[in-house]
Amino acid sequence: MFAVTSSGSRPSDEDPALFDRSGLDRVIDLVAREYDVSKVLILHHSRCRASAAKARQVAMYLSHVVLGQSLAEVGRAFHRDRTTVSYACGVIEDLRDDRAFDNELDRFEAMLNEEQSRD
Repeated sequence: MFAVTSSGSRPSDEDPALFDRSGLDRVIDLVAREYDVSKVLILHHSRCRASAAKARQVAMYLSHVVLGQSLAEVGRAFHRDRTTVSYACGVIEDLRDDRAFDNELDRFEAMLNEEQSRD
């Protein structure tokens, strides 16, 4: 069943009111803080510099894996196509072969899971 908007029409999948941003905001805050990249750059529509692109890929990966958001939901939140999110998740999975990077992501996941359990 769909909710009806004040205009009397059904909202589309693109309707930001249907998207819970609280988890996404926590992911972006964490990644921005840990990688010392501004939230604006993480959400920017351009590719930006390499450090911002990597931070964005990590944030997209965590949003999909930890928060359980679909690729399409993550794509809408980051103003990207779902195939871009899928590519980012693949890149991050490949980088997890590096033990230090894997430990870092494990730490991020634990922090996000702890925050989720408090909510």
